[in-house]
Amino acid sequence: MSDAGDAEEVNVDLSNPDVTTKYTEAARITNLALQMAIEKCVPDADINEICEAVDAMVVEHTGKLYNKKGAKTAIEKGIAFPCCISTNELVGHFSPLKPESVALKEGDLAKIDFAVHIDGFVASAAHTVLVGGAGPLAADDKRVNVVNAAWVAAEAILRVVQVGNTNTEVTRIIRKCADEYGCNPVQGVLSHQVKKHIIDGSQTIINCETAEEKVEEFEFGLNEVYCLDLVMSSGEGKPRESELRTTVFKRALEKEYTLKSAKARQFLSEVGKRFPTLPFSLRAFDETVGRLGASEANRHELLHGYPVLHEKAGEFVAQFKFTVCLLPGGTKKITGLAFGQADRLPAPPVKDEEVDKLLKTSANPKKKKKKAAEAK
Repeated sequence: MSDAGDAEEVNVDLSNPDVTTKYTEAARITNLALQMAIEKCVPDADINEICEAVDAMVVEHTGKLYNKKGAKTAIEKGIAFPCCISTNELVGHFSPLKPESVALKEGDLAKIDFAVHIDGFVASAAHTVLVGGAGPLAADDKRVNVVNAAWVAAEAILRVVQVGNTNTEVTRIIRKCADEYGCNPVQGVLSHQVKKHIIDGSQTIINCETAEEKVEEFEFGLNEVYCLDLVMSSGEGKPRESELRTTVFKRALEKEYTLKSAKARQFLSEVGKRFPTLPFSLRAFDETVGRLGASEANRHELLHGYPVLHEKAGEFVAQFKFTVCLLPGGTKKITGLAFGQADRLPAPPVKDEEVDKLLKTSANPKKKKKKAAEAK
């Protein structure tokens, strides 16, 4: 029995070309949807409508894949984490229902965050956008510093997450990048190893280590996949739960309970069919069924909630998230787009020698060279 289990485990990592293809396809769709979301983040755009459009695009594009007739079982695919757009001091998880939505404003710092999966293989991404088309911000603007801190950290740790390096080394570099711009890594943020149907694997990188929050050290291994989540704050980096409604949840698979109301049972049944293991937004359900069902299911601990967190008013939070595959030739970044607002958010030269050296190192995996036929 153990040999069969081991074979199954090996079969779902990057040593299997089919698995690599599914991650790559999920990443392609993620990047397409991210580009659309960025383009939609303009003044007066409604956050709910953007989130709905992104989720719809994910469902549409994943729905076109792996539909082979005669297949024994249908491959699950679609939303792995619903689109959230959190502005300014909000740290994350703002995926509002229509009545509670707000419009983007000129100068807002908007963080777009979502994930796609094919057959449970997840590709995640997040990107920060300065809303509007006005001129460059002043070099000492908090928004400039916090975006640069997050972007430089993302670029630097891409070069640190390599086979044989450790997660503690990554956390150390994140702190250096924050210090470079007078910012703080947001506490409580973890980057996770990703496995089939699991977006929050046990091997984690902590964004900011404290006396109360630490993680176990480990070495990165070949054929592993990680979602790297860089979140920086212009403030203290100590987020608190906001009064905004929690709309993003994940089924608590370890809990069972028969709910009393018919609407709640209908809701939980639908969750089991559409989102059995991965997070979802209440936007995906009939509003009444979603609200009532989630409320009752939550009371009986059948759901894990993702509350909307915030920094102090007047501070700003920036985020960049991307998925990486640790391949024989090196670490390959498969999601995330280039930072396209350098004209509005100018970046001064990096002073820290270690970080500067990292940034000047190539982040592209080495391609295997085919052995040339021996001459003569």
